[in-house]
Amino acid sequence: MTSQELLGKLVGFDTVSRESNLALIEFVRNYLSQHGVDSELIHNEDGSKANLWATIGPADRGGVVLSGHTDVVPVDGQPWMLPAFEMTERDGKLYGRGTTDMKGYLACVLAAVPSFKAAKLETPVHLAFSYDEEVGCLGVRSIISMLEDRPHKPLACIIGEPTELKPVLGHKGKLGVRCRVHGAPCHSAYAPEGVNAIETAAKMIVRLNQIGDRLADPAHHDERFYPPFSTVQTGVIEGGRALNIVPSECRFDWEVRSLPGFDANEVEREMRDYADNELLPRMRAIEATTDIVFEPLQAYPGLTTEASSEVARLIATLAGRDDFGTVAYGTEGGLFHEAGIPTVVCGPGCMDQGHKPDEFIAIEQLERCDAMMQRLVEHLSA
Repeated sequence: MTSQELLGKLVGFDTVSRESNLALIEFVRNYLSQHGVDSELIHNEDGSKANLWATIGPADRGGVVLSGHTDVVPVDGQPWMLPAFEMTERDGKLYGRGTTDMKGYLACVLAAVPSFKAAKLETPVHLAFSYDEEVGCLGVRSIISMLEDRPHKPLACIIGEPTELKPVLGHKGKLGVRCRVHGAPCHSAYAPEGVNAIETAAKMIVRLNQIGDRLADPAHHDERFYPPFSTVQTGVIEGGRALNIVPSECRFDWEVRSLPGFDANEVEREMRDYADNELLPRMRAIEATTDIVFEPLQAYPGLTTEASSEVARLIATLAGRDDFGTVAYGTEGGLFHEAGIPTVVCGPGCMDQGHKPDEFIAIEQLERCDAMMQRLVEHLSA
C-alpha cells in the first residue's frame, strides 16, 4: 500500500484522545504481520489503549526509532466542511483529522516497511506508535520504561511531528497545573465574613502574570525559539454559583512553556510559597477549613540536541538540509532524549494546519517523506 492509501485507512479511525486507539493499533499490527514483522503491544492500565513497538533488522544492536503518536485532537465545535474521519483529496491536498498531526508520518513509515524488510539492514529500525500524546505525552512513557530494560538501547530517535521535513533540534517543555481554591461562602451582603475563592484565585493569576513578565525579560531570551522566552498563561477558570453568594470554590488551570534549561517547577514552587505564606494565613484567619490545592496536569521536558551530534548529522542527510531549527510546540522527543536516546524532530506537513477544521497535508509532503524513508533504508543498509 502507498502512503496515501495507508493515510486514508488511518484517518478512518477516530482516535481522539478520549477514545480507544485499539482498532487502529490492530490494523497496524495486522499490516506488519502481513509483511513478516512481529510487534508487541503495551497497554494502559484499563486495557483501552495501547502503544505498538516493532523492530525490523538485527535485534542484537541499537537502531533508529521512528516514533509517532496515534491520537488526534477533537473536532467538537469546529466548522468542518469535509468529513473529519474520512480522507478527502482536493487540489493536491489530503483532508481529514490527523492528516498532518501526525498520521501522515505514520503512513509514510508503514509504507516503507516492505523496503525495510527487503533490505539487508546492518542497523535495525524500530517503530514506536504511542497513545495519548495530545494530553500530556502519556503513552510513550511506558515505551521508554520498556527500553530501559532492553540490552540494546536505540542509537537515535526521529519524531515525525509536522515540520515540513525541516530538521528540528529543539522545543520547549511544558508544565500544566490545576489550582483549586476552597473558600468560605456567605451571603454577599456580608462579604467580609466569607472567603471569596474567585478573588483569591484572581490574586494568584496576577502573581502568575508577574512571573511571566519576569521571564520575558530580554536577559532570559534564547533567540533560537519563538517566543524567545519561557511563557506562563492561565487557560481555564471556573467558579461561583450566584452573584449574591460569596463563592466557596474556584479552580483554574495554568501552564508554563519553558525554554530548555529553565526548570518550570520553579514557577510552581513560587506559587505554592505565595499560597502558603501570604494567602492561606489571611483566609484561615476567617475560616480554618479554607485551602489552596495544587494538582499536576501535564509535564514533559524540552528538547535540545547538539547540531554536531550523530543524530543531527543523520537527519541532515535524510532530509537533505542542515538548516536546523526549533518549534514552539512540544513533542515526545524530550522524553526520549532525557532517557539517553538522542532525538530530532522531522516530519511531513505543517503544524499551521494541525488542530484546525479541515486539517490537511499536501501530497507533495508525503512524497518527500517517502523519499526520506528510502534514504533511511539505504543508510541503515550501509
